[in-house]
Amino acid sequence: MYDYIKGILTNKSNTSKGSYVTVETSGIGYLLEVTTRDFNLAKEEELKIYTVLLHKEDKMSLCGFLKKEDRDIFNILTSVSGVGAKMALTLLDEFEASELIGLVIDGNFKSLTTAKGVGPKLAQKIILELKDKLINYQTKEPIKITSISSAKVDNQAVEDAQMVLVSLGYERGEIQNAISKAVTDNRKNAEEILKEALKILSL
Repeated sequence: MYDYIKGILTNKSNTSKGSYVTVETSGIGYLLEVTTRDFNLAKEEELKIYTVLLHKEDKMSLCGFLKKEDRDIFNILTSVSGVGAKMALTLLDEFEASELIGLVIDGNFKSLTTAKGVGPKLAQKIILELKDKLINYQTKEPIKITSISSAKVDNQAVEDAQMVLVSLGYERGEIQNAISKAVTDNRKNAEEILKEALKILSL
């Protein structure tokens, strides 16, 4: 329903129930729950905040994210049974989006358990279900990136990074452009390429 809201930051509140900001645009103040990281970063008067509308039986609410990739990862996390909005926000507070993706790719469930409330069983479930989502995209035709020399980077690393970006909903042209810019002699593995590509796509 809402992709993002751009307006004036009018209030911030940090309670036992969560961290919230109010953004006013066109005379309407939108209350959004955010991660603690975004709460601390939200200092500029004008904000562009990517949104997710949550619709429960008893109420509707908004979650907001300063980075588009955080919003995308939030949506993927909440698609896992047993992971609600609060848990997804907790995970995004503990890890950067690129870190979370890297942990899932590596199957590193032990690191996920460092997030508050995430036990070993849930961590393994997150990895299992998200890996399955990513595997669904492995059969897609690889995006040809002709500007990348095979001597500079392993093609498998490029394909692994591409696979994750496709699963996040980015268009082929966007992916090609971002990965081409992300690959350097010092940035060769999938996690490094992915982290830089996400930064480029968020600009």
